[in-house]
Amino acid sequence: MTCPDGLDRIDLTGIGGWGYHGVHDDERENGQRFVVDVSLGLNLSAAAAADDLGLTVDYGDLAEGVHEVIAAEPLQLIESVAQRVMDLCLNYPPVLWASVTVHKPMAPIEVAFTDVSVTIERRK
Repeated sequence: MTCPDGLDRIDLTGIGGWGYHGVHDDERENGQRFVVDVSLGLNLSAAAAADDLGLTVDYGDLAEGVHEVIAAEPLQLIESVAQRVMDLCLNYPPVLWASVTVHKPMAPIEVAFTDVSVTIERRK
């Protein structure tokens, strides 16, 4: 994941939570662990110069919001979960670009695997 030229980056990785997303009945009934990684592209010059949290993104607030999306009403696709997290990210005024990866390490896949994930990138 590459941030567009000229933008600084905030990365928040490994936000975990229990969700009930999936197309299979057992996924919606029993739930499973989801992990989300977020990268934000923004200009951090003003925040750094003023030492002002109000000019950047409070990553604690963002982490709580991402966790709420994971635990929110069930969706069938992790693509939809990723889009909801993306919407959250782009709601922060300084964010000009974002990349969101949703991992589903407990996906109901019949062969051995380590992880399955979906990544989306968007610009304002």
